[in-house]
Amino acid sequence: MRKHSLFCLAIVGACLFLLVGYNDQSKKVHHSKMISVAHRGASSLAPENTLAAFHKAVELRADYLETDVHLSKDGELIIMHDDKIDRTTNGSGYIKEMTLAELKELDAGGTFGREFEGESIITLNELLEEFYDQVGFLIELKNPKNYPGIEEKVVELVKDYYEFSSIIIQSFDADSMMKVHTLLPEIEVAVLIHPSESLLSAKRLDELTSFASYINFNVSFVSKRTVDNVHKRGSKVLVWSKKDKRLVSKAQKFGVDGIISDFSAWPTDEPIYLVQE
Repeated sequence: MRKHSLFCLAIVGACLFLLVGYNDQSKKVHHSKMISVAHRGASSLAPENTLAAFHKAVELRADYLETDVHLSKDGELIIMHDDKIDRTTNGSGYIKEMTLAELKELDAGGTFGREFEGESIITLNELLEEFYDQVGFLIELKNPKNYPGIEEKVVELVKDYYEFSSIIIQSFDADSMMKVHTLLPEIEVAVLIHPSESLLSAKRLDELTSFASYINFNVSFVSKRTVDNVHKRGSKVLVWSKKDKRLVSKAQKFGVDGIISDFSAWPTDEPIYLVQE
């Protein structure tokens, strides 16, 4: 009888442990070893590159916020994907032809939804001030050749934030990333690979991984072999995709280090967010 009672207690205890463990799982983890990067913030849920999108990404426990940087007419580091303001604001024109004061007058949320009216364009400094110590940052320099001196400005800004391990700077322009690496060797840089250039030779991989901590690809234009070759050289790989429903499974199969996602509700009914252990 005593053995039977102990056995029953053990079963009940195990069930309670499993129930508590299940109820405590607040994170939907697709692959615990991959870094989650919120593309322009949680850009499927709030207007891209706004504080609303970045707050949503932090709420969903992204590891990094991905954002894009341009220079305004008066030399301010402006967060926006396009070089023009037309698509995401109620204005029109090029960022480089407008001052920060002029950009701040625009509505960067209303085109996404009425509930976001009043969201403003923000600067890189505002982003870092708002979220530093909460999350990492993946900062993309957009067309740096159009903005002479942008590398120096970004480096000078991030120097104010003592913990460089939470900041990665990336661009499709490898020369720009080499420049950032030279200016501040302590910070990690990433080179984005355009689909047309994704078949990298061993020599090119050697060149890029000599200074870049990350080599990042569109998941549709990379193979496991390439990912393995990057890893053999001591660098990492992040992947992104334009609504490829196989993004997560491909990323897992290829053994990449992280996924850049807009946190939309595909391929499952839950928002995609992958949490690093």
